[in-house]
Amino acid sequence: MRIMKNKLFPVLFFFVFVPLFSEAQIYSGKITYERKTNVYKKFKQREVREWIDEAHKIKIDYFELCFNDSLTFFKPQESELREDYAWTTQKNTVYQNLKSNSRITIKAVWGEDVYLSDTLYTRKWKITDSKRNIGGYDCRKAIWEVNDSTRIYAWYTDAINTSTGPESFIGLPGAILGLATEDGGVVYFAKKIEIVKNNPSALKLNKKVKKYYTPAELKLQLQKDYGKYPWGKAMINSVFDHW
Repeated sequence: MRIMKNKLFPVLFFFVFVPLFSEAQIYSGKITYERKTNVYKKFKQREVREWIDEAHKIKIDYFELCFNDSLTFFKPQESELREDYAWTTQKNTVYQNLKSNSRITIKAVWGEDVYLSDTLYTRKWKITDSKRNIGGYDCRKAIWEVNDSTRIYAWYTDAINTSTGPESFIGLPGAILGLATEDGGVVYFAKKIEIVKNNPSALKLNKKVKKYYTPAELKLQLQKDYGKYPWGKAMINSVFDHW
């Protein structure tokens, strides 16, 4: 009888406990991010401090990220409130298809939506042993070295299995709940995490677009139109920043 029990135990373990482990896999949900931008760090020009006083140097924006196992949709959160200094930050909308390696980004340039089509952004991450808790999820810190002088920090959780994050950031073994430049000039943190089932059709761009640019084409066009002006160069840098 004891032998019978020993033989049955692995079978019972498989049918009782494995489904519980499977249910812990999170591949669909919605994350709300708060982004804080230090405008003084973003714009180095002295004139900026003449336009924006010390009390308004931190600009706060909110975004939503909806995702399933293969599609992600990142967008600014809608608000009817009047927004001060809207021009100081970029609000991108990003659709990504993790299976087809494709990305569509909508950037606002002088109040007009411009559509870019490209492949997924590839970044080389260095995963560290540093950990922190964000929104009730244990996260591990990863570092992306943009260049010799710029680094981006990301905190991701493997409790959410889809490789996703704010803006175009992907490539880690889980969802990015925190993202920041090394100097703290731009910081994203998840403020609300919801486990919901997303309809795939809601994660796709469902409208006809007349013109798609590649990032290189748009940058070349903007440099041609505005590159000779100091403010134009600052605008182009803002449109094509690390995000």
